[in-house]
Amino acid sequence: MSDVATAIPEAEQRAVGKFLRRMLPILVLMLLVNQMDRTNVGFVQNELRADVGVSATAYGLGAGLFFIGYALFEVPSNMLLERLGARVWLTRIMITWGAVIVAMCFIHNVWMFYGLRFLLGVAEAGFFPGVLLYFTQWLPDSSRGRASAIFLGGSATAYIVTGPVTGALLELHGAGGIAGWRWMFALEGAFSILVGFVAGFFLVSRIQDAKWLTQEEKDALSEAVARDKEARDRAPSVSRMKLIFHPQVAVLTAVFFAMALTGYAITFWLPSLVEEIGGLSPFQIGLLSAIPWICAVIAMYTMSHFTDRAPDRRPYLAVALVLSAIGTFLATLGSPWFGLAALTLAAVGGKCAATLFWPMAQSGLDLKIAAPGLALVNSIGNLGGFVSPTLFGYLKDTTGSTNGGLYTLSAASILAVLGVAFVRHTNRGPRAGGGDRAGVTGKAAVS
Repeated sequence: MSDVATAIPEAEQRAVGKFLRRMLPILVLMLLVNQMDRTNVGFVQNELRADVGVSATAYGLGAGLFFIGYALFEVPSNMLLERLGARVWLTRIMITWGAVIVAMCFIHNVWMFYGLRFLLGVAEAGFFPGVLLYFTQWLPDSSRGRASAIFLGGSATAYIVTGPVTGALLELHGAGGIAGWRWMFALEGAFSILVGFVAGFFLVSRIQDAKWLTQEEKDALSEAVARDKEARDRAPSVSRMKLIFHPQVAVLTAVFFAMALTGYAITFWLPSLVEEIGGLSPFQIGLLSAIPWICAVIAMYTMSHFTDRAPDRRPYLAVALVLSAIGTFLATLGSPWFGLAALTLAAVGGKCAATLFWPMAQSGLDLKIAAPGLALVNSIGNLGGFVSPTLFGYLKDTTGSTNGGLYTLSAASILAVLGVAFVRHTNRGPRAGGGDRAGVTGKAAVS
């Protein structure tokens, strides 16, 4: 047992263990459904074009509009979570995004597609950082790293599950005279609403309201959380305008933006590439679309085993970005099968890069700006999710190919490699138990 673990009071350890066993499973399920609902549109691109008249340009723009709505309402959403509590607000978020997904089965023109994708971003806004905020309300810094890692595992799993599940639902095409893509939206949205209602019965907003904790455990956990909150609140605040021009924040934002470009381009356009193989059922397309993410998750966890204690993560991050660049470039060559293999390489590089990026970013920023700085990196960088699908759609319609977009992703990854060289390196490592790293992550995600 580590020194940190032995220093934690027994009552606090019991309380943390109960939280992990009771709350994390439903939160992980919510995240899995969240990731599925925001990306399932990637599997119905051709159906939307045939039935609704959504061109490749319109599809790319609609896929990206989600991130505009998400970015605009992320901060207000977290403010409301602090005021109303996680039980009310996280449940509201999930039920409303499920309702928007159900509404998507009634799309009959491009403008409805645009509007509902934007509304989906508004509805989902604040869910992911809201859960991390929930962790700061329940867990001390020394225990939050483990909870965050388990929770993030749900995101990785979602990429694998989305394809087969969505593909299976698309096989309902024609049942009751209804198109398969409409069935898919209706059923996945209804499931989201159901999980949202179930979550309302499980989530507990405040430590003192948990009936499954003894009073001793409530007091010990409350005291630990209060101490960490007081320490974070003493850190001096920095305005966002100053942060934007901070050299390290700017470099990290540029690197993460490039990573987001590749990640979301693969997410939204991989199914259409797999469909070009020909002769595949929707379920088979879903299964094949899961292959890059299965390989990526295996590589991600394998690599993290060797790099968690590395004195300098920058060389590993550079290699991962080069792999991503090579994969997206090779995807422009050869058959669709070769393209699938190439995008598998790109997905491996992208996932491994993400695993390396955040710990490196956290340790590379001064403590006084780490929390707001990482929040800014996350907010601006994620706008790559708007740029890449929009660019791919435009190029698909104007050139008949997505090769121009893939070349752009390769160039962005190479530029990100150059950016990595300017990221400040420090030897400040996380304490055992992930205390430092968890503390920064939890605050940054909600700023």
